This record gives sequence, C-alpha cells and structure tokens, in this order.
Amino acid sequence: MLPQAGESESAVSDSTEEGSGAGEPQLSGVDLARVALRNAKEQARLRGDNVRQKKEARRTGLRSGARADGRDPQPLGAAISRLVAERGWEAPAAVGGVMGRWPQIVGRDLAAHCEPEHYSEDDRVLSVRCSSTAWATQIRLLAPQLVRKLNEELGHGTVKLIKVQGPAGPTRSYGRLRAPGSKGPGDTWG
Repeated sequence: MLPQAGESESAVSDSTEEGSGAGEPQLSGVDLARVALRNAKEQARLRGDNVRQKKEARRTGLRSGARADGRDPQPLGAAISRLVAERGWEAPAAVGGVMGRWPQIVGRDLAAHCEPEHYSEDDRVLSVRCSSTAWATQIRLLAPQLVRKLNEELGHGTVKLIKVQGPAGPTRSYGRLRAPGSKGPGDTWG
C-alpha cells in the first residue's frame, strides 16, 4: 500500500511492516526512498501553491492584512509630500511656497511694490514685476541681497538671478469691429 500525500515517513514504515503478513510486497531501500521523495515533492508543491495564492491575493488586493501598507489611508500632507518627492517637484514646490510667502521674505514695503511672476527652473531665474520704474531700479540695486535671502530659504543655488521688469503698459484696445487674426494697425504698415 502506497502512502498518501499527507502521511509522514513513519507512517510509510508502519504500513510496510503491517503489509508483510497480508501478502503485499515489502518496501525497502530504493523503493522506500522513492516513496518518501514523492511525498516530500507533493507536500512542497502544496506549500508552494499556498504561498503563490497568498502573494496573488496581496497583489490583487483580495484581502487586507493587519499590517500597514500602501493602501491604508494617509494624512493629506504625507501623501502630497510623497507625490512631490516621486515626481521630482521639490524645487518648483519650494519656489511656489516662496511666492506665497513673498511679503514675509522681502518685507511688506518691498512686497507692496513688486511681486514675483515667474520662475524658470532651467535657468534658475526669478522674474519680478514692479509697480513703477523707480521701484524697478531699487529692486535691481537690492537684487544680490534678495538672491542671497531666497537661497537661504530655498537651498543654495536655487535662484541665480532676479530679472526685474518695470510696469506693464496698458493693453491695446481694439475697436468693436476687428478682422479675425489681425494684429491691429501693425498689420497694415509693417
């Protein structure tokens, strides 16, 4: 009688001794080793199937465990921090934070007359728009101190240059009737 998949080696030896009186052939040596090897392989296959099923269940989310994993709810700040780090948005996010805290960084008087408009990450240039040409001149004179202060806030080398722009001129207003795609009087004369 051959042992079943769940039986142990001691059960194999017991069945061979009992079977000797009933006329069944007695297993010995190589035959006994083959039976034990076959049982061990079957048990290993069953354990492997169980492990594979557990891994698939974890991957597909069929069940939830008691331990924390990536599917658990997280605080909003931690989720945003992880997203910023994964996407490589540290420098733009820091510059955006500086633009939001502009009055605290440069002072209320200066912030009342100039505001940051754009940051070029490739060139590391911060563009600032001023309310008058006099304030634009003043900001140009203060640019090295502002760059140093911004780099203290953001990290060394984040801002290399401040591009100061004067006040923007009024936008051109066109008449009620206008040809689509025209650029105004410049179309006709040059």
